[in-house]
Amino acid sequence: MGRVYEALKRAAEQDSGPKSGGTATETPAAEEKGVAPSAETNGNGNGHAPSGAPHAPEYLFNASRHFQSPETAHTPAPNEQTLAPDGSALPAGQASRAAGATLGAAGSARTPEFVSIDVSAARVEPHLVAITQPRSSHAERFRSLRTRVLHAGERRKMQAFVITSAGIMEGKTLTAVNLSWLLAQTDGVKALLIDGDLRNPCAADYLGLDAPVGLSEVLAGEARLEEAIVRLEPAGLHILPGGSARDDVAELLSGPRFLAVLKEVRRMFDYVVIDAPPLGIFTDATVLINRADAALIVARAGKTRYAALERLLEPLPRERLLGVILNGSEEQLNEQNYYYRRYSSARRGEGGEE
Repeated sequence: MGRVYEALKRAAEQDSGPKSGGTATETPAAEEKGVAPSAETNGNGNGHAPSGAPHAPEYLFNASRHFQSPETAHTPAPNEQTLAPDGSALPAGQASRAAGATLGAAGSARTPEFVSIDVSAARVEPHLVAITQPRSSHAERFRSLRTRVLHAGERRKMQAFVITSAGIMEGKTLTAVNLSWLLAQTDGVKALLIDGDLRNPCAADYLGLDAPVGLSEVLAGEARLEEAIVRLEPAGLHILPGGSARDDVAELLSGPRFLAVLKEVRRMFDYVVIDAPPLGIFTDATVLINRADAALIVARAGKTRYAALERLLEPLPRERLLGVILNGSEEQLNEQNYYYRRYSSARRGEGGEE
């Protein structure tokens, strides 16, 4: 009892004595009200005790709004979504690690969801053998071309490929679609086909698609890139159609808007195949080759003249020329491909007759 009496006496003497401003004797008064002292009382402006100061008692209720003063009861606690006046939720302008999860964050790897359309083999151009005859020897030739492209992508860090030809009716669009379809079927690969022949866009027609919006509208500012790209099933190929035909193609492809489109699709896809106009007619293909990583030139047997092809290839940068594809060759292909031999072997193993 004597100790209790002495403690009460000392407390009464402190309460009756004069209070000095800014001393530690004001802190217990705040404790009795259940309110934590403000950051200004610490002297460093951050709400923490300064270095070397004695440890203050732990305030158990200052995290709850019900135990705060009326002036601060409706002030939410700062979090990762609460921005400070300098635009950051962290002191000294530091960015939060969670900022990368926002839609507008730079370098975000998130890919938007695109409209999905089922492609029917009965509706597409019959020469799209990767769709109509996937087990034929002709499709195997395109698989061989796909292997070349994949190896070039790995060895030489190539991602965007332009498919063009010397003249018209040489098979560049068919080559671009067949190659893209097989690229998309590769495990772990996301491929995009861009119809860059804006003077005569026809990739969507070959696939039996009704696509009124495409690259032409994106470059004109009439549509967003995410709205124009379509995902094709079952291969999973993405296509950016050409859209409406136009004449100012070279000006659009040379401008900054197409450069931004190409930069964005490089971020979203592993491989980008661009169907370009013929080299010998317009300068559009040259512009696209200079923006891409490599070019494949389609030549048709019995139609493309060697001298004309050599003249067109001369001004192009050699490091971007991946090769020349011979189309329409009369070479007899062996129809007994791998799939047929595998079926025959299985039949023989089961004891069946061929």
